[in-house]
Formats: sequence, structure tokens, C-alpha cells
Amino acid sequence: MIPQSGDFRFSDEEIQIAKETDLPDLLASLGYTVKRVGSYYTTKEMDSLRIKNRRTWFRYSEKCGGDAIDFMRHFCGKSFPEAMGFLLDYHGGARYARAPPAVPPKKQEVKPFSLPPPNADNRRVTAYLRKRGVAAQVIERFISDGLLYEDVEHHNCVFVGRNKDGKPVFAAKRGTYDRNGASFRGGEPGSDKKIGFRLPCDPDSLRLFVFEAPIDLMSYCTLHRRVKSNAVALCCLYEGPVDTYLQENPHIRQIDLCLDNDHWGRVAAEEMKEKYAGKGYAVSIHTPLRGKDWNEYLQLRQKSREIER
Repeated sequence: MIPQSGDFRFSDEEIQIAKETDLPDLLASLGYTVKRVGSYYTTKEMDSLRIKNRRTWFRYSEKCGGDAIDFMRHFCGKSFPEAMGFLLDYHGGARYARAPPAVPPKKQEVKPFSLPPPNADNRRVTAYLRKRGVAAQVIERFISDGLLYEDVEHHNCVFVGRNKDGKPVFAAKRGTYDRNGASFRGGEPGSDKKIGFRLPCDPDSLRLFVFEAPIDLMSYCTLHRRVKSNAVALCCLYEGPVDTYLQENPHIRQIDLCLDNDHWGRVAAEEMKEKYAGKGYAVSIHTPLRGKDWNEYLQLRQKSREIER
């Protein structure tokens, strides 16, 4: 049972009624443009939102989800009592007065995209990625191709996403200092999330490799040196970069989903497999034999080889 607060008290029956709210209908009533894609629903305003079984939602760009109560709290800024009162009134309950209608988030002003100023060299980025097991040749290739560099202010890894004309339109940043296994991650304002981080397309190759993070893509390139093109990192679990890549390269017929081997990675992989298989693509799911993701697998594999020596 969800914790209750304030002067409001709700019965289990009332909470269940709120939880069972039909989300596509609710969102349509709030002004969202709801559309169905295969077995799930999404919205024009938040295309990384997924609604399954009409009762639960998950937003891959934020890695959060829940039921109708959670939606009202997360996206409409309501407290638990306010969310409950609104949903019960939506269902026709007379106990609570109607709360002010929630409105879809306003379209944020798009800031012009620009890359962070580069450092004079890429020593920290190179050292950091080498520590993560990425091959020196792979790092050098990404740097020389203009896909990776070190920024001057914080010495972050800057992973550059380029559009079909080679113009930088996206940048994901990763700190070069890990603390307790975690480091800074962020996107550059104004980045085109439908491009993501990607390698150019080889017109003779029919395959596309899909990863969650740029470091996983680089790790896979270390493990499979033949992979030098036809790959994209989503930088979350939003498949917009895949859609763009496929639209720009209609000759591609096979998609290899190399997402993380955790709960949400597996859920996203199954949903993407259903989506793209329904469009006629041959889709396969590849997860590392060990570890949560391809970089963790790469490091574990290298440690095992060192022990064997």
C-alpha cells in the first residue's frame, strides 16, 4: 500500500481504483497526443514513454515508471493526496473536489547546440578508457574520426554524435574519475537525441549494432575489431537513434541489440525486437556472457586472462 500523508486517508479500494486508471485515456484527457505502437502506447510529447497493459508506464530516458498515481506525482507535480483526489474525481468520485487540471509539460526552449571546448590533449580520456579495457587502437580511431575528445574544463570524455552530413549535433559526457564505480554522466544542452552516438554506415553492410552507452560500443569494438561501422549507442534506452539510422540507411535488414544485461536492458531489448521484427527486420539480442554490460564483460575477460598467465 502506498504511504499516505496529510489529512487525507484512502481505503485500499480507493487506492486500487486510482492504480487501475486507464493511462491512455487519462493522458488524452490531460492533453497529451497518445498513439499506439505495436503492443504499447506512447505520446508525441514524450516518445520515450511506454505504457503497457494500459495500466503501467515507464520512461526510458529517465529510467522511472509506475502506475497512474506515480504518473500524476512525477509529471504533474502533485502530492500523493492531490494525485489520489484528482484520479478519484476522474473516476467520478464525489468525495473530493476537482484539482486544477494537470497540463502537459511545456515545450522547452531549444538551446543552440555547441560542443564543449576541447583540451589541448586527450591524455586523461585515453588513460581512463584504457583503464576500462578499451584498446588503444580503438581509442585512437575514435579520436581521429572526430567522435571522441577531452573537454578543457572538466577533462570529461566527450562522445560526439554526427548527423548524416558529418555535422556534430549530439554530445554525451562521461567523467574520467570513477568514485565507487560511478562517474559523472550528462548530455550537452541542445543535443539531437534522435541521432545519439554512432559510427558511420557502410553501404555494403546490412547489419546495425545497438548499444546503450558509448563505452559499451567501444568495448564491443575492442572485442570484435572488425566492427568499425554500422553501430549506434542510444545513451539511454530511447530508440529514436535507431529509427533515424534505419531511415537514413534503408538497405539495413538486420539489427543486433547489444543492450545491458540488467532488468531494464532486457525489457527494452524484447520490446525493440518486437517493434523492429514487426517492421520486417531480422532482429537478434546479444548480451555479454558475464557482467552487466559489454564494458564490464571486457574488464572481466581481461582479468581472467591475466590470472591465467
